[in-house]
Amino acid sequence: METQKQARRVAVIGYNRIPFARQNTAYAEASNKDMMVAALKGLIDRYKLKGKLLGEVAGGAVIKHSWEFNLMRESVMSTSLDPGTPACDIQQACDTGIEAAVYIANKIALGQINVGIAGGVDSSSNVPLVLGEKLRKILLSVRRSKTTGEKLKNIFKIRLRDLAPVAPMNSEPRTGMSMGDHTEVTAKYYNVLRADQDQFALESHQKLAKAYERGFFKDMITPYLGLERDNNLRTDTSIEKLAKLKPAFDKANGSLTAGNSSPLTDGASCVLLATEEWAAENNLPVLAYITFAEIAAIEYIENKHNLLLAPVYASTRMLEKANMKLQDFDFYEIHEAFTAQVLATLKIWESPELTKQFGFDKNLGAIDRSKLNVNGSSIPVGHPFAATGGRIIATMAKLLNEKGSGKGFISVCAAGGQGITMIMEK
Repeated sequence: METQKQARRVAVIGYNRIPFARQNTAYAEASNKDMMVAALKGLIDRYKLKGKLLGEVAGGAVIKHSWEFNLMRESVMSTSLDPGTPACDIQQACDTGIEAAVYIANKIALGQINVGIAGGVDSSSNVPLVLGEKLRKILLSVRRSKTTGEKLKNIFKIRLRDLAPVAPMNSEPRTGMSMGDHTEVTAKYYNVLRADQDQFALESHQKLAKAYERGFFKDMITPYLGLERDNNLRTDTSIEKLAKLKPAFDKANGSLTAGNSSPLTDGASCVLLATEEWAAENNLPVLAYITFAEIAAIEYIENKHNLLLAPVYASTRMLEKANMKLQDFDFYEIHEAFTAQVLATLKIWESPELTKQFGFDKNLGAIDRSKLNVNGSSIPVGHPFAATGGRIIATMAKLLNEKGSGKGFISVCAAGGQGITMIMEK
C-alpha cells in the first residue's frame, strides 16, 4: 500500500511473558489460549490497559488444534481489553513472534493504527492428536453415505490399526529430516566442533542465571502455574556434565546433544508497540524503536546443511538497506535453536570464502561476542516456537533502554529454511 505520508516511528513501550517450561512439566495441561491469555493479562495489568481499545493484536502458534483457528481473537476476548479490539493469527514457524511484531509495526508506521500488541504462544506438551489419513477418509465417506447399509459398509472398512492417533510431525516435509538432523549436517559441513557448542551452551546458562540474580527479568515476567522463572535453566551445569551427554540426533558421529540444543518448551510472550504520541498520552516511556526488518528464505533440500541459515541472507540485505555494518551494534540477540547453528552463522559472517557460497562478494565480518546474547537465550530459556520472538524483542528493548542509547541486532532462524532479522534503536 502506498502513502504520501512519512512513515511514523514505531516504539516498543511494553512487554510481558510467562516463564517458559520444559515440555511435559508445569504447563503440561495448559492450552495455547490459557498461556496466551496469561501473558496478555500480565501485560494489561502492568501497563494499565484495562478497557482500552487497541488497534490490533497479532500473533499465533506453530502447533495448533483445529479449534484454535481464531486463537488471538479468542485470547483477546478473555482479557479486559475493550472487546472491540480486533486480532489475527500469524504463523511463520519460529519467526512467528518477530513477524507478528513486523505486521503490527508496519500498520503503525503507515498510520493505520496507533497501538497494537504482537505475541506468540506454543505448547509442545498439549499437542493435537489427529486421525490417521485412512480413518479420516473412511469417516468422511460414512458422513456422505445416503443409506444405513452404505454407512455400515464404510464403517466395516475400519481396522484396529487405523485407530492409532497421529502426533504433529517433527520433521521437514520435503526432506523427512528433523531440525536437529539438518543441524548435524550443518555442524559437519561448517566444521563446528562439539567442544565449542558445549562451551557456548554453558555460557548461555551462566548468563541467564546472572540475569535472574540481578533482577533483569523482574518486570518482564508474570508467574504462572507455580513457575516464577524458566525451568530449563541449569545453574549447576558444567562443561564436564555437558561433555558426558550422548548425541541426540546422529547417535554414532553427532555433536548435537540435549545440552547444546534448545528443548521442546511451552510458553507465551507479547510486546506492546505504539506511536510516540500514544505512549506519551498514556504516560508510558519509549523503551526502543523498531527501525528495520528483513525476512528471507533459503534452499535446503539439495543443500541440507543450510536449513537454519536464511538469516545470512536477511542480515546482509537488511544492513545494506540500513546503511550499517554488522559491527555497529551495542547488543546482538541471535536465537539459539542450536549452538551449532549460531556458531555456523558467525563463521559464515567472518569468512569471505563461505560468504561467497551465499552469492555475496563481501562478508559481514566478526562481531564482539561479549555483546552477544548477554542475558542468555534459547538454550537455557527454552523455545516455545512462536513465543521466542516476543521474548527476544523484549530483552533487546530493555537492554537498549537501560543503556539509554544504542543499536540492537536480532536474528531468528526458522523451519522451512526461513529466517528474519531486525534492528532496534534507542
